[in-house]
Amino acid sequence: QVQVVESGGGLVQAGESLRLSCAASGRTFSTYAMGWFRQAPRKEREFVGGVILSDDSTYYADDVKGRFTISRDNAKNMVYLQMNSLKPEDTAVYYCAAASLTGWCNHEYDYWGQGTQVTVSS
Repeated sequence: QVQVVESGGGLVQAGESLRLSCAASGRTFSTYAMGWFRQAPRKEREFVGGVILSDDSTYYADDVKGRFTISRDNAKNMVYLQMNSLKPEDTAVYYCAAASLTGWCNHEYDYWGQGTQVTVSS
């Protein structure tokens, strides 16, 4: 089992920045990838970005490319989502998730956090 806990959400104005943190614990050695997702009201959950832990390669959804950056601190089992130039449409609950290799191959994330609210006012 891997536990993930997000933090860092809040209320910001359009154009401002926010950094989300994700703390992973438990059997983290089995984790192949970490991802960030978000779900806005009345919308389906969508992929924001992810990082492959073996080589630190990162992937982003088109609408956040150039604005959001994923980084990690391996020693602390932390993953971060730096969000710049925030827009009102970025308002959502943001989730951190961990995928095992099996999960990754099946396009699934195995472990999820509870989410943290990000609200961007115009």
